[in-house]
Amino acid sequence: MRPPMLKWLWLSLAALILDQMTKLAIVDSMTLHQSIPVTSFFSLTYVHNTGAAFSLLSDAGGWQRWLFSGLAAVVSVVMVVWISRLQKHETLLAVSLSLVLGGAIGNLFDRVAYGYVIDFLDVYYQDMHWPAFNIADSAICIGVFLMLLESFGIGKEDES
Repeated sequence: MRPPMLKWLWLSLAALILDQMTKLAIVDSMTLHQSIPVTSFFSLTYVHNTGAAFSLLSDAGGWQRWLFSGLAAVVSVVMVVWISRLQKHETLLAVSLSLVLGGAIGNLFDRVAYGYVIDFLDVYYQDMHWPAFNIADSAICIGVFLMLLESFGIGKEDES
């Protein structure tokens, strides 16, 4: 019998496909470090991130590629097992974990294939820039936000 909450893995696949399609579009249409203003607070800016979130350890010499890849692989397996053990009433948690999983796999693919993660979404105010990010990072953040909501009881259904 297939665990009922694995049906939400389509969200992981959707996040992964959207992430990889947008990254390929950026690589095909922009040069590294090119920036295209879209609004007064948002640009498409093509960069490579060899570190973790917010470029943490980006200058560490290369070992971080395999550390972050290994962590992402282990966490991905743990999330699939976690999702498979959820009950039918734990829908919001299944959705949130599926989004985090899709984002983790999207960045894992980049890290293994290229040695860096392709980032291109650049949000800023005047001279203050949030570190560039991508669709995978967005899926992870949305998933974590939904997980926090779920932890406060929002979206919980009856266990019946």
